[in-house]
Amino acid sequence: MEVNGYKIEPRASLENANLVHADLRVADLSGADLQRAKLVRANLLGADLTNADLSGADLSGADLSGAKLVRADLTNADLSGADLLGADLLGADLQGANLSGANLSGADLSGAALSGTNLSDAKLVCAKLMRADLTNADLSGAGLVGADLTRADLTNADLSGAYLSGADLSGATMPDGTIHD
Repeated sequence: MEVNGYKIEPRASLENANLVHADLRVADLSGADLQRAKLVRANLLGADLTNADLSGADLSGADLSGAKLVRADLTNADLSGADLLGADLLGADLQGANLSGANLSGADLSGAALSGTNLSDAKLVCAKLMRADLTNADLSGAGLVGADLTRADLTNADLSGAYLSGADLSGATMPDGTIHD
């Protein structure tokens, strides 16, 4: 595979790489080391980032629509304003990540680790958050209309101003520690 004229081998290390505005549509970057990479406004539409290490990466404003980020490490990554429409983040680690203003509508975040994550003003319309760990997450102003939060852990989460119309909270642990019916 070539990225901006460079041949990239599978499982390549692109740690600290500067890929601002890079066109990586449908790229296979599964297992790649992209720690602290700069992928600001990069086009990663439909890319495969399964098991990739994107910890500390700057993906602000990136297009990750339909991307596969299964079990990806996105701890402390900046995804503010990113488009993750329909992305597959099953079991991803997003602890401490910044997803403020991101579009996660229709995304699958089932079993994802979102503890301490900033999801303020994020769009999570019809997102799947079953069994997700949202402890201490900031969901203020987030749009969770029709989201599936079945058995999610929202302990100490900030839901002020969040839109929960039609959301499924069955068995979810609420911010005050109670279990929703």
